[in-house]
Amino acid sequence: MNQEDDAPENAYTADPGSTDDAEATRRDAGEAESSRASRGWWDRNADEYQSEHGAFLGDDRFVWGPEGLDEADAALLGPAASLRDKDVLEIGAGAAQCSRWLAAQGARPVALDLSHRQLQHALRIGDDVPLVEADAGNLPFRDGSFDLACSAYGAVPFVADPVNVMREVHRVLRPGGRWVFSVTHPVRWAFPDEPGPEGLTVSASYFDRTPYVEQDEQGRAVYVEHHRTVGDRVRDVVAGGFRLLDLVEPEWPEWNGQEWGGWSPLRGNLIPGTAIFVCERA
Repeated sequence: MNQEDDAPENAYTADPGSTDDAEATRRDAGEAESSRASRGWWDRNADEYQSEHGAFLGDDRFVWGPEGLDEADAALLGPAASLRDKDVLEIGAGAAQCSRWLAAQGARPVALDLSHRQLQHALRIGDDVPLVEADAGNLPFRDGSFDLACSAYGAVPFVADPVNVMREVHRVLRPGGRWVFSVTHPVRWAFPDEPGPEGLTVSASYFDRTPYVEQDEQGRAVYVEHHRTVGDRVRDVVAGGFRLLDLVEPEWPEWNGQEWGGWSPLRGNLIPGTAIFVCERA
Protein backbone atom coordinates (compact mmCIF):
# COMPACT_ATOMS: atom_id res chain seq x y z
CA MET A 1 0.00 0.00 0.00
CA ASN A 2 1.11 3.61 -0.39
CA GLN A 3 2.01 5.31 2.85
CA GLU A 4 0.18 8.48 1.86
CA ASP A 5 -3.06 6.56 1.35
CA ASP A 6 -3.46 4.48 4.48
CA ALA A 7 -0.47 4.56 6.80
CA PRO A 8 -1.00 4.57 10.56
CA GLU A 9 0.35 7.31 12.78
CA ASN A 10 4.08 6.92 13.32
CA ALA A 11 6.52 7.94 16.03
CA TYR A 12 7.27 11.64 15.91
CA THR A 13 10.99 11.05 16.04
CA ALA A 14 10.96 9.64 12.54
CA ASP A 15 9.59 10.72 9.19
CA PRO A 16 8.93 7.31 7.59
CA GLY A 17 9.03 7.37 3.85
CA SER A 18 12.29 9.27 3.47
CA THR A 19 14.12 6.16 2.23
CA ASP A 20 14.10 6.23 -1.56
CA ASP A 21 11.86 3.62 -3.23
CA ALA A 22 10.76 2.08 0.07
CA GLU A 23 7.46 0.23 -0.02
CA ALA A 24 5.15 0.77 2.97
CA THR A 25 3.21 -2.24 4.19
CA ARG A 26 1.90 -4.00 7.29
CA ARG A 27 3.57 -7.32 8.05
CA ASP A 28 5.27 -9.22 10.85
CA ALA A 29 8.80 -8.16 11.77
CA GLY A 30 10.80 -9.91 14.47
CA GLU A 31 13.28 -8.59 17.00
CA ALA A 32 16.43 -8.96 14.89
CA GLU A 33 14.87 -7.48 11.75
CA SER A 34 13.38 -4.56 13.69
CA SER A 35 16.67 -3.77 15.39
CA ARG A 36 18.64 -3.95 12.15
CA ALA A 37 16.14 -1.71 10.36
CA SER A 38 16.15 0.88 13.16
CA ARG A 39 19.93 1.08 13.29
CA GLY A 40 20.16 1.52 9.51
CA TRP A 41 17.31 4.02 9.29
CA TRP A 42 18.67 6.28 12.00
CA ASP A 43 22.22 6.11 10.70
CA ARG A 44 20.98 7.19 7.26
CA ASN A 45 18.54 9.85 8.46
CA ALA A 46 20.19 11.33 11.57
CA ASP A 47 21.62 14.32 9.68
CA GLU A 48 18.27 15.30 8.18
CA TYR A 49 16.45 14.70 11.45
CA GLN A 50 18.78 16.88 13.52
CA SER A 51 18.81 19.59 10.85
CA GLU A 52 15.01 19.70 10.64
CA HIS A 53 14.10 19.26 14.31
CA GLY A 54 17.20 20.34 16.23
CA ALA A 55 15.93 23.87 16.85
CA PHE A 56 12.74 22.56 18.48
CA LEU A 57 14.60 19.97 20.55
CA GLY A 58 17.35 22.38 21.56
CA ASP A 59 20.82 21.31 22.66
CA ASP A 60 19.97 20.83 26.32
CA ARG A 61 16.19 20.68 26.59
CA PHE A 62 14.12 17.71 27.78
CA VAL A 63 10.99 17.51 25.59
CA TRP A 64 8.63 14.54 25.89
CA GLY A 65 6.98 14.84 22.46
CA PRO A 66 5.78 17.07 19.62
CA GLU A 67 3.36 18.88 21.93
CA GLY A 68 6.40 20.42 23.58
CA LEU A 69 5.78 19.18 27.13
CA ASP A 70 8.99 20.04 28.95
CA GLU A 71 10.36 17.98 31.83
CA ALA A 72 11.28 21.24 33.54
CA ASP A 73 7.53 21.85 33.90
CA ALA A 74 6.16 18.31 34.05
CA ALA A 75 8.67 16.87 36.60
CA LEU A 76 7.70 13.32 35.66
CA LEU A 77 11.09 12.05 36.84
CA GLY A 78 10.64 14.04 40.05
CA PRO A 79 11.27 17.65 41.08
CA ALA A 80 14.37 19.08 39.40
CA ALA A 81 16.09 19.51 42.75
CA SER A 82 15.69 15.79 43.45
CA LEU A 83 17.69 14.85 40.34
CA ARG A 84 21.00 16.04 41.78
CA ASP A 85 23.52 13.18 42.16
CA LYS A 86 21.12 10.69 40.59
CA ASP A 87 22.43 8.15 38.06
CA VAL A 88 20.10 8.36 35.05
CA LEU A 89 19.95 6.23 31.90
CA GLU A 90 18.44 7.82 28.78
CA ILE A 91 17.41 5.17 26.24
CA GLY A 92 17.13 6.11 22.57
CA ALA A 93 18.90 9.36 23.38
CA GLY A 94 19.54 10.58 19.84
CA ALA A 95 21.82 13.60 20.19
CA ALA A 96 21.49 13.45 24.00
CA GLN A 97 19.52 16.67 24.41
CA CYS A 98 17.56 15.29 27.36
CA SER A 99 20.71 14.00 29.02
CA ARG A 100 22.30 17.44 28.84
CA TRP A 101 19.30 18.93 30.61
CA LEU A 102 19.60 16.26 33.28
CA ALA A 103 23.30 17.01 33.70
CA ALA A 104 22.47 20.69 34.17
CA GLN A 105 20.27 19.68 37.12
CA GLY A 106 23.21 17.93 38.75
CA ALA A 107 22.32 14.39 37.66
CA ARG A 108 24.82 11.88 36.24
CA PRO A 109 23.19 10.84 32.94
CA VAL A 110 24.32 8.20 30.45
CA ALA A 111 22.93 8.58 26.91
CA LEU A 112 22.35 5.30 25.05
CA ASP A 113 21.33 4.94 21.42
CA LEU A 114 21.35 2.24 18.75
CA SER A 115 22.52 4.65 16.05
CA HIS A 116 26.19 5.52 15.69
CA ARG A 117 25.34 8.57 13.59
CA GLN A 118 22.92 9.94 16.18
CA LEU A 119 25.65 9.68 18.81
CA GLN A 120 28.04 11.50 16.50
CA HIS A 121 25.58 14.39 16.58
CA ALA A 122 25.67 14.18 20.36
CA LEU A 123 29.44 14.60 20.20
CA ARG A 124 29.05 17.48 17.76
CA ILE A 125 26.89 19.35 20.25
CA GLY A 126 29.19 18.58 23.17
CA ASP A 127 31.18 15.85 24.88
CA ASP A 128 29.88 16.52 28.40
CA VAL A 129 27.64 13.40 28.62
CA PRO A 130 28.83 9.76 28.51
CA LEU A 131 27.55 8.05 25.34
CA VAL A 132 26.91 4.33 24.80
CA GLU A 133 26.01 2.67 21.50
CA ALA A 134 23.83 -0.34 22.31
CA ASP A 135 20.45 -2.00 21.84
CA ALA A 136 17.75 -1.29 24.42
CA GLY A 137 16.99 -5.00 24.59
CA ASN A 138 20.50 -5.81 25.79
CA LEU A 139 21.67 -3.04 28.09
CA PRO A 140 25.44 -3.23 28.79
CA PHE A 141 25.22 -2.30 32.47
CA ARG A 142 25.38 -4.14 35.78
CA ASP A 143 22.25 -4.79 37.81
CA GLY A 144 21.16 -1.81 39.87
CA SER A 145 23.35 0.75 38.09
CA PHE A 146 20.81 3.60 37.89
CA ASP A 147 18.35 5.50 40.02
CA LEU A 148 16.18 6.63 37.08
CA ALA A 149 15.61 5.74 33.42
CA CYS A 150 13.86 7.71 30.71
CA SER A 151 13.09 7.60 27.01
CA ALA A 152 11.41 10.30 24.94
CA TYR A 153 10.12 8.36 21.92
CA GLY A 154 13.30 6.30 21.95
CA ALA A 155 13.50 2.55 21.37
CA VAL A 156 10.12 1.43 22.79
CA PRO A 157 8.01 2.07 19.64
CA PHE A 158 10.55 0.32 17.44
CA VAL A 159 11.14 -2.98 19.25
CA ALA A 160 9.33 -6.25 18.60
CA ASP A 161 9.64 -7.38 22.23
CA PRO A 162 8.84 -4.42 24.51
CA VAL A 163 8.59 -6.65 27.60
CA ASN A 164 12.23 -7.59 27.15
CA VAL A 165 13.13 -3.88 27.17
CA MET A 166 11.04 -3.36 30.31
CA ARG A 167 12.82 -6.24 32.03
CA GLU A 168 16.23 -4.90 31.02
CA VAL A 169 15.36 -1.46 32.39
CA HIS A 170 14.05 -3.11 35.56
CA ARG A 171 17.33 -5.01 35.91
CA VAL A 172 19.58 -1.96 35.69
CA LEU A 173 17.42 0.18 38.01
CA ARG A 174 17.82 0.25 41.78
CA PRO A 175 14.80 -0.65 43.95
CA GLY A 176 12.16 2.08 43.77
CA GLY A 177 13.73 3.53 40.63
CA ARG A 178 11.47 5.45 38.27
CA TRP A 179 11.15 4.62 34.55
CA VAL A 180 9.37 7.15 32.34
CA PHE A 181 8.92 6.72 28.58
CA SER A 182 6.85 8.36 25.87
CA VAL A 183 5.44 6.82 22.69
CA THR A 184 2.98 7.74 19.98
CA HIS A 185 -0.45 7.57 21.59
CA PRO A 186 -1.87 4.19 20.52
CA VAL A 187 -5.15 5.69 19.32
CA ARG A 188 -3.21 7.49 16.56
CA TRP A 189 -2.63 4.17 14.79
CA ALA A 190 -6.26 4.20 13.66
CA PHE A 191 -5.71 7.45 11.74
CA PRO A 192 -3.64 8.33 8.63
CA ASP A 193 -0.31 10.04 9.26
CA GLU A 194 -1.50 13.42 7.97
CA PRO A 195 -1.55 16.79 9.80
CA GLY A 196 -4.64 18.16 8.01
CA PRO A 197 -8.35 17.23 8.00
CA GLU A 198 -7.62 14.00 6.12
CA GLY A 199 -5.84 12.82 9.27
CA LEU A 200 -9.02 13.00 11.33
CA THR A 201 -10.86 10.06 9.77
CA VAL A 202 -10.33 6.55 11.09
CA SER A 203 -8.80 4.41 8.35
CA ALA A 204 -7.53 1.32 10.19
CA SER A 205 -8.41 -0.87 13.14
CA TYR A 206 -6.99 0.29 16.46
CA PHE A 207 -6.75 -3.39 17.37
CA ASP A 208 -4.55 -4.38 14.41
CA ARG A 209 -1.13 -5.00 16.00
CA THR A 210 0.56 -5.82 12.68
CA PRO A 211 3.79 -3.78 12.51
CA TYR A 212 4.21 -0.91 10.07
CA VAL A 213 7.15 -1.76 7.79
CA GLU A 214 8.95 0.01 5.00
CA GLN A 215 10.94 -2.41 2.87
CA ASP A 216 13.32 -2.23 -0.07
CA GLU A 217 12.93 -3.99 -3.43
CA GLN A 218 14.29 -7.21 -1.95
CA GLY A 219 11.69 -7.16 0.81
CA ARG A 220 14.20 -6.23 3.53
CA ALA A 221 12.84 -3.92 6.20
CA VAL A 222 14.41 -0.46 6.26
CA TYR A 223 12.03 0.97 8.89
CA VAL A 224 9.85 -0.85 11.41
CA GLU A 225 7.43 0.44 14.01
CA HIS A 226 5.31 -1.68 16.32
CA HIS A 227 1.79 -0.89 17.48
CA ARG A 228 0.51 -1.70 20.95
CA THR A 229 -2.86 -0.71 22.36
CA VAL A 230 -3.05 1.23 25.63
CA GLY A 231 -3.91 -2.00 27.42
CA ASP A 232 -0.96 -3.76 25.80
CA ARG A 233 1.41 -1.04 27.01
CA VAL A 234 0.07 -1.30 30.55
CA ARG A 235 0.47 -5.07 30.53
CA ASP A 236 4.02 -4.73 29.15
CA VAL A 237 4.92 -2.41 32.02
CA VAL A 238 3.52 -4.80 34.62
CA ALA A 239 5.13 -7.86 32.98
CA GLY A 240 8.44 -6.02 33.16
CA GLY A 241 8.18 -5.74 36.93
CA PHE A 242 6.95 -2.14 37.24
CA ARG A 243 4.05 -0.37 38.89
CA LEU A 244 2.28 2.17 36.68
CA LEU A 245 2.07 5.44 38.59
CA ASP A 246 0.59 7.67 35.90
CA LEU A 247 -0.36 7.83 32.24
CA VAL A 248 0.10 11.36 30.91
CA GLU A 249 -1.60 12.51 27.69
CA PRO A 250 -0.24 16.00 26.94
CA GLU A 251 -2.67 18.49 25.46
CA TRP A 252 -1.59 20.65 22.55
CA PRO A 253 -0.54 24.10 23.89
CA GLU A 254 -1.63 27.36 22.29
CA TRP A 255 1.96 28.50 21.73
CA ASN A 256 2.88 25.50 19.55
CA GLY A 257 2.07 26.21 15.91
CA GLN A 258 4.41 23.65 14.35
CA GLU A 259 3.57 20.70 12.15
CA TRP A 260 5.75 17.66 12.63
CA GLY A 261 4.84 14.72 10.44
CA GLY A 262 1.26 13.87 11.39
CA TRP A 263 1.32 16.18 14.40
CA SER A 264 -0.32 19.59 14.10
CA PRO A 265 -2.39 22.07 16.13
CA LEU A 266 -5.50 20.91 14.26
CA ARG A 267 -5.14 17.30 15.27
CA GLY A 268 -3.53 18.02 18.63
CA ASN A 269 -6.59 19.93 19.80
CA LEU A 270 -8.87 16.99 18.96
CA ILE A 271 -7.08 13.71 19.61
CA PRO A 272 -4.11 12.74 21.80
CA GLY A 273 -0.73 12.40 20.12
CA THR A 274 1.58 11.25 22.89
CA ALA A 275 1.29 8.82 25.79
CA ILE A 276 3.81 9.04 28.65
CA PHE A 277 4.04 6.11 31.04
CA VAL A 278 5.37 6.91 34.51
CA CYS A 279 6.51 3.70 36.18
CA GLU A 280 8.26 2.61 39.36
CA ARG A 281 10.43 -0.45 39.84
CA ALA A 282 8.56 -2.90 42.04
